[in-house]
Amino acid sequence: MTNIPSTVLPKRALVANRHKDPSIQVSPVLVESAALAATDVYARLNTRHAGLTAVEAAKRLAQHGPNVLAKDQQPGLVTLLWRAVLNPLVILLAVLATISFATRDFRAGAMMVCMIALSVGLKLFQESKASHAAAKLKALISVTATVVRDGVSTEIAIAGLVPGDVVQLAAGNMIPGDVRIVQAKDLFVIQGSLTGESFPVEKSEVEQQAAGASTAPLALTSIAFLGTSVESGAASAVVVATGKDTYLGGMAEAIQEPPSETAFERGIADFTWLMLRFMLVMVPLVFVINGLTKGSWGQAFFFAIAVAVGLTPEMLPMIVTVCLSKGAVAMGRRKVIVKRLNAIQNLGAMDVLCTDKTGTLTMDQVILERHCNVMLREDDGVLTLAYLNSHFQTGLKNVLDRAVLAHTETHAHANLPDYAKIDEIPFDFQRRIMSVVVRTPEGKDRLIAKGAPEAIFPKCANFELDGTRLPMDHEHIENLKREYERLSADGFRVLAIAIKDVTPRGAVAGDVTPYGKSDESGLILQGYVAFLDPPKETATAAIKDLQGHGVSIKVVTGDNDLVARKICHEVGLSTEFVLLGDEVEKLNDAELAAAAERVTLFARVSPAHKERIIRALQSRNHTVGFMGDGINDAPALHAADVGISVDSAVDIAKESADMILLEKSLLVLDEGVLEGRKVFSNIIKYVRMGASSNFGNMFSVLGASVFVPFLPMLPVQILTNNLLYDIGQTAIPTDAVDPERIAAPRQWDIKELTRFVVFIGPCSSIFDYTTYFIMLYVFNCWDIATPAAAAHSASVFQTGWFVESLLTQTLIIHVIRTNKIPFLQSRASWPVIVMTVVVMALGVGIAISPVGRTLGFSALPQRYWPLLALTLVCYALLTQGMKMWLLRRKWI
Repeated sequence: MTNIPSTVLPKRALVANRHKDPSIQVSPVLVESAALAATDVYARLNTRHAGLTAVEAAKRLAQHGPNVLAKDQQPGLVTLLWRAVLNPLVILLAVLATISFATRDFRAGAMMVCMIALSVGLKLFQESKASHAAAKLKALISVTATVVRDGVSTEIAIAGLVPGDVVQLAAGNMIPGDVRIVQAKDLFVIQGSLTGESFPVEKSEVEQQAAGASTAPLALTSIAFLGTSVESGAASAVVVATGKDTYLGGMAEAIQEPPSETAFERGIADFTWLMLRFMLVMVPLVFVINGLTKGSWGQAFFFAIAVAVGLTPEMLPMIVTVCLSKGAVAMGRRKVIVKRLNAIQNLGAMDVLCTDKTGTLTMDQVILERHCNVMLREDDGVLTLAYLNSHFQTGLKNVLDRAVLAHTETHAHANLPDYAKIDEIPFDFQRRIMSVVVRTPEGKDRLIAKGAPEAIFPKCANFELDGTRLPMDHEHIENLKREYERLSADGFRVLAIAIKDVTPRGAVAGDVTPYGKSDESGLILQGYVAFLDPPKETATAAIKDLQGHGVSIKVVTGDNDLVARKICHEVGLSTEFVLLGDEVEKLNDAELAAAAERVTLFARVSPAHKERIIRALQSRNHTVGFMGDGINDAPALHAADVGISVDSAVDIAKESADMILLEKSLLVLDEGVLEGRKVFSNIIKYVRMGASSNFGNMFSVLGASVFVPFLPMLPVQILTNNLLYDIGQTAIPTDAVDPERIAAPRQWDIKELTRFVVFIGPCSSIFDYTTYFIMLYVFNCWDIATPAAAAHSASVFQTGWFVESLLTQTLIIHVIRTNKIPFLQSRASWPVIVMTVVVMALGVGIAISPVGRTLGFSALPQRYWPLLALTLVCYALLTQGMKMWLLRRKWI
C-alpha cells in the first residue's frame, strides 16, 4: 500500500503560475487530449471504455514507474551516507587525518580514520533505521483509486495507476493523476492546492477552452490534475500522466517550497544560530590569543578549528530525527500513524483540540431508528423514498446512507425493479441536499431530495400529511420545525425527505438529462428519517484524561445544535457557551477569536467556518489540533497546527492530515499526545546539555588560552572528546521522561533556555579552572624549562583536562535530564546509564592505554584520581543546587 505524496496537499497552498514559466513544459499529450472529443480520448491513449487489461497495466507501470513524486521517495543509502559525511566533525577529522598522513604521523592519521568511520557509521545506522521505521508506518496508510481494468471496477493503491487507466471519481476522492474527463455529472473540483483559490471549479467532458500550446493548463475544463480533489459530483476519466510527468510533478521540481515551520523548528533553528554566533566570536579570539601566546600560528589555527567543531551542535539533527522516529514508532504501536514527523512536536504542544462529534464522541455506528411523517408518526412511504435516494446515488455514501441501506425493514418496502434511475443532483456543502430522479412505475419522473431540515424547508412549497397537501406557510413551518426539533433534542440526527413529480425529459438511465439544482424547488415535504449514534462508553474518560493533561476540547460540527448539545452533555462537556454557524458568519476575526476561547460547542458550521475557528484560536497563541474525517473537514485539517484523521476517512481528509488514527478514539489520541510530549522533552534535554556545555566551554577555553603556556588540548584530543561525548548522547531518545514533564502542553521557550544556559553553563567552567589549578600547581605542569619538560607537562595537563572534561560532561547528563534529584527520585533509562558508563570508561581507558599515546596522552599521577572523584561530586552537587534554585524561582 502507499499514500499520495504529502506535497500533493502542502500546509500552504502552492500558488502555481507554471504556464508563465517557460522552463517548465506542460505535457503535450495533456493539451492534445483536452482538444479531442471525449470518445476519441480512448484511442489517443491506447485504451478503451472497459479499461486496460492487467497485462497492459503491468507493462505501462514498468515503463512509466510508480505514480509518486520523486521528492516523496525515501532517501537511499547513498543519500544518507552523503548526509553523514557532510558533518563539520567528519570534515575536520578528514583534514587533520590528511595532514597527519602527509607529515608521516601514521598512528594519529589511522586513529582519526577510525574516528571518522565510527562517526559516519553511527549516524548512517541511526538515520537509516529512523527512515525505514517512518516508511513502514506511512505504508500503513493507503489512499486508493477506483480503476476499471478488464471491465471490472476495483480499488487499487494510487501508486499503481498508469497512463490509460480509466478511473471513477466521486465526492471526497483525490484526483489520482492528470486525467481527461470523459463523462461527468455536476463535477466540481477544488484546485486550491495548485492555484491558491478556495472556490471549486466545474469540470466537464466537453472542453470549453480552445486547447493549444499557449493555453493555461489550469484553465482547461476537461482536465483535472493530481493533487486536486472532488468536492461534489461524479465522473469517469482517463489517466493521461502520472508521477513526475504530471502538472504537480513538474511544479514540485520547479518550486521547492519548504513545509511551514513549527514553533519548535523555529526554536531549534534559533538555538543552532545562537551556537554558531558563539562560535563566530570564540574561534577568532582563540586563534589570535593562542597564536600570540604560544608562538605557533599553525597549531593555533587547528586548535581554533577544533574548538569550532566542539561548539557546533552537529548531533542535533540526528538526535531530533531519531527522537521523532522513535516517537512515531511508539505512537504507531498505540494506533497513531504519523505522516509528518515534525507534527509530533505540535501534538505534544497542543492545548486545544477541535473535533467533530461523530465517531469521536459517538460510536460511529449510526442506526436508522425512525422513519416518520411530518407529525412524527411512523410512515413506510418515507422509508421507501429514503432507500431509493440512498440506493441510486453514485456519489460518496456517508454513514447515514449506509444506515438506510442496512436497515432490516427496508427491502420489504422498496420494490426496486419497478424503479429506474434517470439522473442525480450530487450533494454539496452549500445546498446540503442530495437528490435523485427516478422513473416511477406510472411512468413519471420523481425527484427525491434528502437533506438537513433547515436546507429542505426553504425548497418546499407544500407538505403532505395523511394524503393531504398543505402549504408551507409561516405558521405551518414553525409547527413543523418544533416537531423535528423534538427528535433532535432526543439525540437523533434528522434528515428531511421531499419529492416532486416532473414531466419526463429524457430516456431511462444512460442519456444525459437536464435535471439540475434549479429543479430542487417547489418540493413536497414527506417526513423525516432519524438516526441514532450513541456516545462511546470511553468518551467521558478520554475527555477527562485530555483535559487533565491540559488539552481543552471543543466540538465543531455541522450537525444540529440540539443533537450536539445532548451528546456533549452525555460525555461531560459543558454547553454553557454555544455558537452557531450563522452567528460565526456575523463576527469579525477579533470577535470570533474572543468568543472561540469561551465556546465549547460550535454547531451548524460550514467548512469555511471550521477553518476560521481554527485560525481564530491560533491568533490567541493556542496550538490547535483538529480531528475530522469528512470532505468538509479538509480546510480545517490544513489550517490546524496538527491535523488528525482516521484510516476510514475520505481520501481528501486523510491526505490533509498530519496523523492518522487507526482507531477513531480520543483515548488513542491522548496516548499520542503524551508520546509527543516525551519526544519534545528528550529533544529539549539534548538542547539544554549542548547549550550549557558549550556556554561553559567558552569561558574555559578562553581562560586556558590566556594563561596556560601551551595548547590546553591538542586538536585531535578535542575531536576525540567531542566524538565520545556525541556517542553518549545517542541514547537520549530512549530516555525515560518524568510524569511531571508530560502533564501539560509544553512549547519552545527561548527565555527559559537562556536562563538555564546562563546559570548552569558556568558551573562547568568553575571545575575546569580547578582542574587547571590542580594540573599546574599540584602536578607541576608549569615546568617548561626544557623542551622535554615542556612536552611532558603539556601532555599531562592535556590528559588531565581531557578526562575531567569528558567525565563531567557525560555524568552531568543525569542532573540535567530531570528536575528531580538524579538517581534517587528519577533514574535514566538503562541505555542512557549503560552509555554513560561506556563513554566514561572509554575516556579513562584511552587516556591511560597505549592507544592514548598516538593522541598525545600521558599517564596521570595516582593522586589525580581521588581529586577527579571529588571534582565530579562537587560539580554534580553545585549543578543540582543551581537547578533547584532556578526551579524554586520558576525560571525553568
